[in-house]
Amino acid sequence: MKKPEFLDFSQERIRVLHYTWIAFFVTFYIWFNMAPIATTMLNSLDWLTPEHIKILAICNVALTIPARIIVGALIDKYGPRVVFSGLLVIMAIPAIFFAFGNSFIQLAVARLFLGSIGAGFVIGIKMVSNWFPPKMIGRAEGLYAGWGNFGSAFAAMTLPWFALTVLKDWINLGEDSWRYALALNGMVSLVYGVMYYFLVKDMPENKRSKAVKGKAEPMTVTSYGDLIQYLLWSFPLVGAMGALAWRIGKIQIDGEAMIPDEGLYVIYAVLVLLYVGHVIKTLQVNLPNLKKGIPENEKYNWGSVAALNSTYFANFGAELAVVSMLPMFFETTFSSLVGANNQPIMTATLAGIIASSFAFVNLFARPLGGFLSDTMKNRKRTMIIYMVGIAIGFILMGFIGKAGPVEYNGINELVPTFNGLWWLVVAVIITVSCSIFVQGAEGATFAIIPMINKKMTGQIAGMAGAYGNVGAVIYLIIYSLVDTNTFFFIASAGASFSTIYCLFFLKEPEGSFAEEH
Repeated sequence: MKKPEFLDFSQERIRVLHYTWIAFFVTFYIWFNMAPIATTMLNSLDWLTPEHIKILAICNVALTIPARIIVGALIDKYGPRVVFSGLLVIMAIPAIFFAFGNSFIQLAVARLFLGSIGAGFVIGIKMVSNWFPPKMIGRAEGLYAGWGNFGSAFAAMTLPWFALTVLKDWINLGEDSWRYALALNGMVSLVYGVMYYFLVKDMPENKRSKAVKGKAEPMTVTSYGDLIQYLLWSFPLVGAMGALAWRIGKIQIDGEAMIPDEGLYVIYAVLVLLYVGHVIKTLQVNLPNLKKGIPENEKYNWGSVAALNSTYFANFGAELAVVSMLPMFFETTFSSLVGANNQPIMTATLAGIIASSFAFVNLFARPLGGFLSDTMKNRKRTMIIYMVGIAIGFILMGFIGKAGPVEYNGINELVPTFNGLWWLVVAVIITVSCSIFVQGAEGATFAIIPMINKKMTGQIAGMAGAYGNVGAVIYLIIYSLVDTNTFFFIASAGASFSTIYCLFFLKEPEGSFAEEH
């Protein structure tokens, strides 16, 4: 009996695929190791507040925006093996610093730098595209992304138990047990980063002679209209950083703003200069080529890049925001739920396990999205169907809880929309169903990206990936300003906008079901 394709480890490309999703898994486990133990941190540190947790969640995705753009260019120049190994090794440093931070400033700075580990995703996209033909790319990218993305769910499922049961109760490390759990994450990143360098190659031997290293510079476009689109779509990448600085600047520490007005003006000025520099460099790279004329066989549709930016903003951006807040959402919303012995049912560990259901379905939903994109013979239609499902799913999640009585702090805490354990079961079903569409849409997105322009897969994946983080920053800022129900409704609106944008601007890529590139 023939082995399933993706379990045939005699093939080098299959071994590379599995080594690479493990590297991605490590990055996501570390990237989202704070959410499952947020309530544990609040109980352990008397100076930490729920608002601090929300800001740390925003910091966690902030620098991933420029990191994904930079990494996207670096992998086109140096290859994915070196870049992925370096990222894993370097990010072990802020992971350990965060674990032992003793002030909010230390935690925020460490979390900002640690957010760069989220750039690992786009590295694997390039690695997988180097090893698999178009007819298999959706499934291969889906398996890579789905199983790697499961790292966030695995963190939610295991970290509370490992920190509170194993380290605190069994080994008696006390209230600092969560710190040692996070520090161990950093050590795993360091070790696997070294291992990955020796386990994989950038591409098959028969492709090395055809490989051309790119330059770490802005994307090249093939029309003046595409050039305008590129410059317009580049602005939110720095605009999100400005929004993040504004939100952090509103935090008061001992009566003082975390970032004073003068500091904010400096940050805004730097971001404007960065954008202006990007515009100048982009024009320098593209105008000479456009004046000479672009051969027809080198042209590609930049509108598809923009459309996929929007889909990743709406699906992966929403996912990053949701997995950052979902454990606390379930723990607080269902805190009044008690069992037969009148003991609370919803503990930190149970909330983490339930919340992990949103990311758990990555194991099959994201590969399924890539598989359907490969087999339905119309990648655009597959993409649109998934985006419609996301819009409906987030609307339903907005009805899991409702506003309860006003607490002593003047805030309406959420309570379950209906009483009883049965509603918790329904809430989990709604969460999982929504997640299936979210993860599937991510798989469908990256089943299309390698088809747009093979020479710039890294840069296109980097930009789309960065837009996922722009979405996460925007959604988390919104979450910090509005109630949870409104947050879910806004996420639904974002998916609806992306659906309409894809309908008009996403084009079915040519040759996307060919045997070879």
